Amino acid sequence: MFQNASRFREAATGAEKSAWYLLRNRQFGASKFRRQCPIGKYVVDFYCCNAALAIELDGSIHSQPSQERKDSAKDLFLKKRGIYVLRVPNGLVLSHPEEFLKKVRDALTHRLAVPPLPAGEGIELF
Repeated sequence: MFQNASRFREAATGAEKSAWYLLRNRQFGASKFRRQCPIGKYVVDFYCCNAALAIELDGSIHSQPSQERKDSAKDLFLKKRGIYVLRVPNGLVLSHPEEFLKKVRDALTHRLAVPPLPAGEGIELF
């Protein structure tokens, strides 16, 4: 998984590069994002550990039935681990970055207001 994540970082799409520019360097206070973060058998585009928030950027391929099934399985896997998945179209990041940032800010606000899991109920990231 770590090799895949590294390879994905090197081959980032334009939308991923733009989103990373907007998310990096703790631009949302204490919320630090990682890019191409392995979680279990999956790699998420961006992950904020303290909010248990994954951000997935979706291109046109994600509208294909086979990819929709894969995305649903991934979302269910993450949900079972207490991780909220925010799916955002690539076009939104590229054309309306302020709207993308608002969606991220809203998700962070919601997630950080959710009480943390009880001791011993954390997730396994790697």
